[in-house]
Amino acid sequence: MSASPAPALPSPAPEPASPPARTVSRSPWRSLRYRSMRWWSVANFVSNAGTWMQLTVQNLLVLQITGSAAATGLSMSVQAAPALLISVLGGAAVDRWPRKLTAAVSQALLGAVAFTTAVLVALDRLDMTSLMVLAAVTGVVATVDGPACALLGNDLVPAEDVPSAIGVGALVHQAGRLVGAALAGVTVGFLGTSAAYFANGLSFLFVASVIPFLRPAFGAVRQATGTRSAQRRDAPAMTVRQGLAFFVRRPRLLALAGVTGVSAVFGRNYGLTLAVLVTGPLAGGAGAFGTVSTVLAVGGILGAVLGARLRRPSVRLVGALAAIGALLQVVAGLSPSLAVLLVLVLPMAVVESVSDTAGTAVLQTDPPAHLRGRVLGVWGSVGTVWGLGGPPALGLLMELAGARGALVTGGLIIAGSIGAGYLLRERRTPAPVVLRTEEGDLTDKAALGTAA
Repeated sequence: MSASPAPALPSPAPEPASPPARTVSRSPWRSLRYRSMRWWSVANFVSNAGTWMQLTVQNLLVLQITGSAAATGLSMSVQAAPALLISVLGGAAVDRWPRKLTAAVSQALLGAVAFTTAVLVALDRLDMTSLMVLAAVTGVVATVDGPACALLGNDLVPAEDVPSAIGVGALVHQAGRLVGAALAGVTVGFLGTSAAYFANGLSFLFVASVIPFLRPAFGAVRQATGTRSAQRRDAPAMTVRQGLAFFVRRPRLLALAGVTGVSAVFGRNYGLTLAVLVTGPLAGGAGAFGTVSTVLAVGGILGAVLGARLRRPSVRLVGALAAIGALLQVVAGLSPSLAVLLVLVLPMAVVESVSDTAGTAVLQTDPPAHLRGRVLGVWGSVGTVWGLGGPPALGLLMELAGARGALVTGGLIIAGSIGAGYLLRERRTPAPVVLRTEEGDLTDKAALGTAA
């Protein structure tokens, strides 16, 4: 990320008081019609580029300090641990506090951590203890920053354009990753390792400086914070338990968690399974896996564009896409050559990306506005379990069944689990009761309502 000063922001202006005359659009870029969303996308691109600059050099830095690959994994676990333990508290904070203020403060704190690390690296005073402390602090702040920034972006556009906002965010993430990784080598080569951390700190401050100028568009969901007295009066209701209870009692969210969980554990870790497949049974090298990785990245971008066209994503759609991706994974595991694998990898990545966009849209729009932070907090804790447990479980499966066996078995488990869940849901859904009367058939409205 360049250290040049941020461009001047336009003075804040209120959005129109009445809805502008516009036709219904399915364009993946429709969320960018709103000025605040455009600024937010630019800020996220800068932040992602800075973050990936830091991540690119961070593991090398740990290796330089300790000389241990295990220590590198430990530092990543320390940073992820707060998400497992206190994400629900971070989500509750996002619901309780004004969203813009929360996001701005969390971004500023992350910037302060990056600057502190940069100074310690420049002075050659960074040891393993201080690095672990900084990683833990970053993880704690991220439990608030993640849901705050995700919901802030959605708050800027009308509800029907949220899938577009999420898809644009996915594209921004991919672009920032590519640019950040490329800039990391140049920055470290000319300015040293500390420069990557310093640049990341500047990127956080840039985001924090943009947030005060953001204004929601007409039709966007407003955060119900109310007056300070109202907040104090309603404070007992703004509890972690309320978010947990909503999540557990919401069949749609439980189904989404099930689909996402089984997919995360038995599939999607293509950086692991495809690397072993390409370099093992397919007798390819690092260059061949690099080609596969490039195709995966291209598919992810195409999928994000397609996902951004969605208007009403559903859990049913997420499940169907996950099952299709699992069946493609099965076929990929049986690929006789690298050429066949490359043909399959593209649709696998596209389907995965569209499914992710649809699932994220459901997760962030299904709960009531006053509960969304806490629901995302619960999701953060659950997702961390998948993130930490998935790779070891998949690695064990590869040890037992090989790369091909792991891909085939994992794909069948995913597709079978989703299919079983669908059949179970259909069996539990009562059919409408038709009563015979002299005036004709009369459908039991109660039963019909239950089935819907």
